[in-house]
Amino acid sequence: MKSIIIAATIAGVLATPALADMTIGWAGPVTGGSAAVGEQNLNGVKQAIEDINAAGGILGEKILLQTEDDGGDPKQAVSVANRLAASGIKFVIGHQNSGASIPASDVYAENGMFQITPASTNPKLTERGLWNTFRTCGRDDQQGTVAGNYLIKNFTGKNVFIVHDKTPYGQGLAEEVKKSINAGGLTETGYEGITVGDKDFSALIAKIKETKADVVYFGGVYTEGGLILRQLRDQGVKTPMIGGDAMFSGEFAAIAGPEADGTLITFGPDARQNPAAAEVVKRFAGKKIDPEGFTLYGYVAMQVIAAGIKEAGSADPQIVADKLHGGLKVDTVIGPLSYNEKGDITRLDFVFYELKGGKFEQKNAE
Repeated sequence: MKSIIIAATIAGVLATPALADMTIGWAGPVTGGSAAVGEQNLNGVKQAIEDINAAGGILGEKILLQTEDDGGDPKQAVSVANRLAASGIKFVIGHQNSGASIPASDVYAENGMFQITPASTNPKLTERGLWNTFRTCGRDDQQGTVAGNYLIKNFTGKNVFIVHDKTPYGQGLAEEVKKSINAGGLTETGYEGITVGDKDFSALIAKIKETKADVVYFGGVYTEGGLILRQLRDQGVKTPMIGGDAMFSGEFAAIAGPEADGTLITFGPDARQNPAAAEVVKRFAGKKIDPEGFTLYGYVAMQVIAAGIKEAGSADPQIVADKLHGGLKVDTVIGPLSYNEKGDITRLDFVFYELKGGKFEQKNAE
């Protein structure tokens, strides 16, 4: 297995004088209910490009960025993908939401474009045999198992109520949690879907209260998750909530209110604490940006592209994909990554975080 070291400064990228410009596409939610986590992702990509260009670019070419807002919407994502294809772009970082990444990936594959997402965790993205799909995060079958094991350990014999937002991400994650707890002998007392964009969850709250739920698991993003928890608390219900990585945002705490402390979510290990990220974290601090959540995962997406192009000696997406599928090791700001033949990272990437004082803090293993 070959090894390439890509330091926080992207020092491994060739630093010859720029001969031309290489445009990288970014697609994700700038507007809509996932905009806050989309901003995290985009901040990371921008910083990585800034660092690469400061080191001389990739294969002597400076990197430009074309950003496209998909609003977290599947139809808009396909339009965005076609727009990027029409622009001649060959490498795309995106999308944020699985429901956007999956339909867009077909457009990218048909147009010979390489896609890497910092955030889309639905297994279907990389299970369809496409050559071009990669991610810097883990998968929901892993994330759901981590959450399910916690529920089995701490809530066996109690009432578990599962809620999802009917999206490929939210419902897919909820189904993985359900599958995990059922295999462990724990049966949920409720399994309900809500609609993205809804504001009034009184009917759902009534069902949660009726089942005397001891815990609510939510598969969805921070917007609806925060509203559901806020409305539970407004009705005096103290039932704790557990959710997935799409709730990792300060906006969740702002929406849910001060009584949201104690909420648990699954996400990757806190990359801000990784020694490999120290210099990058300092640069973010200088810009008064907290590189929380998906920020460094976005940074890593650009690192992976840079490493693949350097190893290939070419910006041909198919050759770069082949190098990564072949086991190329990339040392990144979230630690060493390598890929299997599907485009998934080969390490388990989920731990628990607890909301304390409005911020998610990584918990010790339970």
